[in-house]
Amino acid sequence: MPLLGSIFLNTVVPVFVLVLMGVLAGPRLGLDARTLSRVAYYLLIPAYVFDVLARAELPLAQVTRMGLHAAVVHLLCAILGYGLARLLRRPPNVAAAYALVAVFGNVGNFGLPIVQFDLGPGAQGAGTVYFLAILTVSFVVGVAVASAPRGVSGPLAVRRAVMAVVKTPALLAIPPAVLVNALNLEVPLAAQRAVGLLGSAMIPIMLLALGVQLASSAWPRLTLDVVYASGVRLLAGPLLALLLAAPFGVTGLERSVGVLQSAMPAAVLASIIAIEYELLPQFVTACVLFSTLASLLTLTAVLALY
Repeated sequence: MPLLGSIFLNTVVPVFVLVLMGVLAGPRLGLDARTLSRVAYYLLIPAYVFDVLARAELPLAQVTRMGLHAAVVHLLCAILGYGLARLLRRPPNVAAAYALVAVFGNVGNFGLPIVQFDLGPGAQGAGTVYFLAILTVSFVVGVAVASAPRGVSGPLAVRRAVMAVVKTPALLAIPPAVLVNALNLEVPLAAQRAVGLLGSAMIPIMLLALGVQLASSAWPRLTLDVVYASGVRLLAGPLLALLLAAPFGVTGLERSVGVLQSAMPAAVLASIIAIEYELLPQFVTACVLFSTLASLLTLTAVLALY
């Protein structure tokens, strides 16, 4: 119990404190969640990705293993979520919403700070690789399944999903970062410091933005479907990541990062996709809220057990 208490207090609580500050300050200061999110999405996250990847010392083979590991784990989460809903005889749109919640973990707002708090600054590189891999898979699968119930399927759904990924600012920062890293190029000091300052602001701003977003969302009705879909996201993710680590040759620090990133609650981006494609947005938002609160317990357990 002392260990659990220490993990909860020192790793999980700091993240939730910043989220709570956003919840409390948002309505009182008139903060706009969309503006904060756009600043993080278009400026802070790309700067963070470039800053970390340009300096990271991760061999290409290792990065490939982590990326494939993350992709397969989250594809299986989506399949498991969809399969569970169909097993429960839910209609196709509900099954698609299950899959969306199951695949889209909050690996940015929650994952990166928790990885850093628990495993230290040395885990930044691996945490960013998992963040990018999971974000890519989540966008592709999320947009594809959200489009399908509206009659958009096949090549058109895939094309929409791919375009959503291609236009993601965080992913656009990867090629120049890899080029700088691979060729050992020297970035001008002024540019280094500007990018570093932007990148260091990412985690606190994203956590505050999440709190502001949650404060603006009315608490929806809690149903068994919300619990089941959230359960797939919170429990199946880390279990699959642990079971599949050895087959993909992911060990040590990278395995720990992969398990943690796979244990994150549903992301607010899942709600945004659900709203955009009219895929039961109230249900998906309920899963985001419930899984975020439930992760207080599940993340503490995952951190203690692993």
